Amino acid sequence: MTFPERFSNLPDYAFPRLRRLLDVHEPGGVPVHMTIGEPRHAFPDWVAGIVAEHAHEFGKYPPNEGTPELRAAIAGWIGRRYGVTLDPDTQVTTLNGTREGLFNAALALCPETKAGVTKAGATKSGARPAILTPNPFYQVYAVAALAVAAEPVYVPATAETGFLPDYGALPPELLDRVAIAYLCSPSNPQGAVADRGYWADLIRLAEKHDFRIFADECYSEIYRDSPPPGALSVAAELGADPERVVVFHSLSKRSNLPGLRSGFAAGGPGSIGRIKQLRSYAGAPLPLPLQRVAERAWSEESHVAASRARYQGKYAIADEILGGVAGYRAPEAGFFLWLPVADGEAAALKLWRETGVRVLPGAYLARDVEGTNPGAGFIRVAMVAAEDEMRAALVRLRGCLYD
Repeated sequence: MTFPERFSNLPDYAFPRLRRLLDVHEPGGVPVHMTIGEPRHAFPDWVAGIVAEHAHEFGKYPPNEGTPELRAAIAGWIGRRYGVTLDPDTQVTTLNGTREGLFNAALALCPETKAGVTKAGATKSGARPAILTPNPFYQVYAVAALAVAAEPVYVPATAETGFLPDYGALPPELLDRVAIAYLCSPSNPQGAVADRGYWADLIRLAEKHDFRIFADECYSEIYRDSPPPGALSVAAELGADPERVVVFHSLSKRSNLPGLRSGFAAGGPGSIGRIKQLRSYAGAPLPLPLQRVAERAWSEESHVAASRARYQGKYAIADEILGGVAGYRAPEAGFFLWLPVADGEAAALKLWRETGVRVLPGAYLARDVEGTNPGAGFIRVAMVAAEDEMRAALVRLRGCLYD
């Protein structure tokens, strides 16, 4: 199969599909966009000053792996947040946003074949590797699997499994073929958090079947009560192979800087070395003035705490308005509501035509497996608008879909 053929049956990304669905209809009220997870809280007021101060550095090629100061700031934040000490020179690399990293890490680290082990302990011949992804999921996971010609395996993340995938329930012969398992915690779209026990079980499963975990933790700093545990800290507690886990973070959600396109990957020296090697050819380095902003952002927490307090207020608004809706589940973290409806696409269209509130059908974030799409009975609602606008929109949503 050629490279283009691998993508020939790939569904359109969610937002072009949504535009085709809704744009032929007039909104039934003042439009409120609650589809894309683009933070709208104010970013720190010192950002523009740092860019201006370092504007002369636009005249230099920036280092692909990040400045020493930026990598040190990231390693320092990991130490403060997760209690894990990493070498900033060998275990951290910057990214042009986590989407690029989540995709390129598969190119860098997925083998062409994956040898399994027989019951007698002998090594099997190489087979097509598999990549596990929750279902529903962030769409780049599936595209990365297709890009490396691995088999994407979509594992339900539903109410029955706590809205996290039960990878341990998969057949051992499949797990032997797994090269990479993606896991998003806090999860997009459901806002579920993998606790320390979940991470420990997954890491032990990865050790047993020899695969890597790609931990997408970009929503880690937006939470209701307690900071979500991180994969690196649990791996360190277990004494796991340092190469077992690669984590991905960004400043988009944490610092309300989606346009900065600044993220990082951290993990074992071998994994990070191979990601760096690929990025030296295929990556887009962050301009130096923007790296200077990122250095400050990872070193400063007051703006993060202020933004988090606003999201905690938004959780309270959602609970107040939707708490009586049958099947409503208050998110533990992140900034999405995952709301039950009879049909997500029909509900999104009805909501737009009657109220002007624009949400995302849940099926657009998932794949059909054995005739079932685990997102079909949901809509995803991004709580990114200002509080007054969000409150009014949720009142309209409830009146349209539930009352």
